[in-house]
Amino acid sequence: MAGEPQDADVQADSATLGAPRHGVAEPRGQEGVPLSALHEGRFGRMFRDPRPLDPGIDAINALVKLVKESGSAPAGDNAKIPAGYTYLGQFVDHDITFDPLSVLQKDNDPDALVDFRTPRFDLDSLYGSGPDDEPFMYEWSSPSNRGVKLLVGRNPNSGEFDIADLPRNQQARALIGDPRNDENIIVSQLQLLFIRFHNKVVDRVRTNQKLEGPDLFREAQRIARWHYQWIVVHDFLQRVVGRQTAESVLRPGDAGATTDLQFFRWQNNPFMPVEFSGAAYRFGHSMVRAAYDLNDVVTGVPIFAEADKPGPLEHLGGFRRLPAAWTIDWSHFFKTSAKAKPQLSRKIDTSVSAPLHRLPPGLDKGRHSLPQLNLRRGRALGLPSGQDVAEAMGFLPPLTAAELGLGKVDLPPAGRAALQRATPLWFYILREAVVQGGGERLGRVGGRIVAEVLVGLLAGDPQSYLGRKPAWTPILPSATRGDFTMPDLVNFTLG
Repeated sequence: MAGEPQDADVQADSATLGAPRHGVAEPRGQEGVPLSALHEGRFGRMFRDPRPLDPGIDAINALVKLVKESGSAPAGDNAKIPAGYTYLGQFVDHDITFDPLSVLQKDNDPDALVDFRTPRFDLDSLYGSGPDDEPFMYEWSSPSNRGVKLLVGRNPNSGEFDIADLPRNQQARALIGDPRNDENIIVSQLQLLFIRFHNKVVDRVRTNQKLEGPDLFREAQRIARWHYQWIVVHDFLQRVVGRQTAESVLRPGDAGATTDLQFFRWQNNPFMPVEFSGAAYRFGHSMVRAAYDLNDVVTGVPIFAEADKPGPLEHLGGFRRLPAAWTIDWSHFFKTSAKAKPQLSRKIDTSVSAPLHRLPPGLDKGRHSLPQLNLRRGRALGLPSGQDVAEAMGFLPPLTAAELGLGKVDLPPAGRAALQRATPLWFYILREAVVQGGGERLGRVGGRIVAEVLVGLLAGDPQSYLGRKPAWTPILPSATRGDFTMPDLVNFTLG
């Protein structure tokens, strides 16, 4: 994710296949940060009164050890969330957050973290800044589709690669609006699916509305965006936080949906809360499987390469042309029909799969533990404890020591007691998902943060369907009239 890390801390080594483009830097400054003075436009804080938590490096290391040990047990599948939603969450994250300057070499003041990605569900990772400014992402050879359709790439017909792929340069780097959407095979194929979705909408609008040129592009873009926005808040969000929490924030009504934002508020334009980007939305890391089936033939492919050396190994690392026969059959990731049996995501809990404890090397050539990076980043950003956020929300009592599962954490008694009183927000939210959601959805604190931010960003965008037509419902073909889900998008696009 989705749930992948939200910041571009370190650029990947171009020679290292499968190396992540972000989330692998070691944060060195550990003293916390001053509270952001901003209520808009950049990264900021949702909760301004709780003190930053500094659990200390010993407590962080002990939590990482606990997470690693729990991850060695057989993984539990989440029967409510097919595996495709893990990577839809990552795609959504890349659409709303991009911080190429945050290297965590010092404490990160949210005032100084500029969100270069617009905090809107506008698919700018797909469209960039448009066909005039970024023509390399668009079709120009077809007279009727010049600057209207997005470009689908074609690999050399050598038998080594699948023909259809993202458009790429001579060094196999994807020519897309956000390079992070090429960091693994699944999210790169999801990017390609959305490219084709836009192009299919273009054909439909041209036929039904008789539009051409820039007018055709703008109308197809609007329709694609609004259906994508619907998926985010009615399909993805309801799955990860539960329908009750989702509809308590985005309330349905005959005259259109209304919002109830109790904690995510801004002055003029929405900002990106660090409680969301640095902790709550990182729940998706726990959903990542160690390996995936791409289709009926290519199965059990590991998410990362096992070896430290680069090379054409069988893994899902990106930044390369799509290997032959690796085109994803999306029925393996979403329930696209009654007969489809997609592989499932892992449960939302502290049992992070083993490959995420040893990420592929980046520029520093070292391998890192993603749970440790999450905890160290939370410390560097000065995030409050889970207990303090629960109190600020009025969700009392907070999780008990027994519910936190810290009885066997490798710390002296005093350190263990301190960690039970004040637990890092990321770990707290994962444990809350186990206690309150059975690992199938987020709990009260994590669910409310995620729901308010996703709905709030939509409500704060005057061009979104919620901003312009709150009573709007999807118009594209779907299994249920007036609804639109990821399976519907797959079937509409590829059917």
